[in-house]
Amino acid sequence: MRRRAFVAGMTASVVAWPLSAKAQSQTPPLIGFLGAASPEGYEGFVGGLRQGLKETGFVDGDNVSIIYRWAKGQYDRLPELAADLVSRRVSVIVATGGLPAALAAKRATATIPIVFTMGSDPVKFGVVPSLNRPGGNMTGVTLFTYLLDAKRVELIHELVPGASMIVLLVNPNSPAQARTQSGDVEVAARQLRLQLMKLEASTENEIDEAIAKIAELKGSALIVSSDSFFLSRREQLVTLITRHAIPTIYEFRQFAEAGGLMSYGSDIVDTYRQAGVYVGKILHGAKPEDLPILQPTKFEFVINLKTARALGIAVPSAMLVAADQIIE
Repeated sequence: MRRRAFVAGMTASVVAWPLSAKAQSQTPPLIGFLGAASPEGYEGFVGGLRQGLKETGFVDGDNVSIIYRWAKGQYDRLPELAADLVSRRVSVIVATGGLPAALAAKRATATIPIVFTMGSDPVKFGVVPSLNRPGGNMTGVTLFTYLLDAKRVELIHELVPGASMIVLLVNPNSPAQARTQSGDVEVAARQLRLQLMKLEASTENEIDEAIAKIAELKGSALIVSSDSFFLSRREQLVTLITRHAIPTIYEFRQFAEAGGLMSYGSDIVDTYRQAGVYVGKILHGAKPEDLPILQPTKFEFVINLKTARALGIAVPSAMLVAADQIIE
């Protein structure tokens, strides 16, 4: 009797297993979104991610679900948030907002596929061993923003040649990224015989204080470094900087669209779209190790002519011709 009961139990398990597997296969995949910044101001970027997913056949709320975890600029919370996503057994983690998020996701899991977006060199900082063959469970898109720092120094110097000092605003909560950008800007400033001052800000109040200090420096121009916290606080930054009439160059067009003087960088919305495409490919069965790190092929130079006029800055005709977009 015991043997018959055992066999019967085994038969029931064998019969039930395919039904359970079928039901499980019908459950939409779960994507974990790990964001270093805040949801406010990131709607357009997340929209880019959804567009990339749609291009590969996935629609959020239909055949895939996304759960969001935002650090809101508190980068020390990223490890906790990444661990939470891992505990929820997500199919893929999208780590956005730069190096801190990518490293937090990497330390949280070596098995769940991770697609990152970042501005730093992922090889230099140990995120992946190679751009062409990332290996392991990570791949993504890098903006290589640090390669553009020297160009931003040149552009702001060309626009305001009378400025003898370059001020660089960095976020100390991302020290590795801040050091890299500071070094690149320092080299470029030295070549143009410009003084360099570095100021730090990691909270809304510190942004207020930093901009107030810059306003006291005569003959200075500002470079806002690449950082997800600054991007999420672009309305605050642009409002304060414009109020104090500080000539400034930013990385992304979203700053210029918000009223900033000018920007030079890659298309961040398209970066998120590319990340979404990679997530879709992984959900279709691709392995992260076989997906090379994507890099930007086009950079955007945007000038807000309305802001330039308000600051009393005459934009050289050569710059206007070179601009990809002029905001009137």
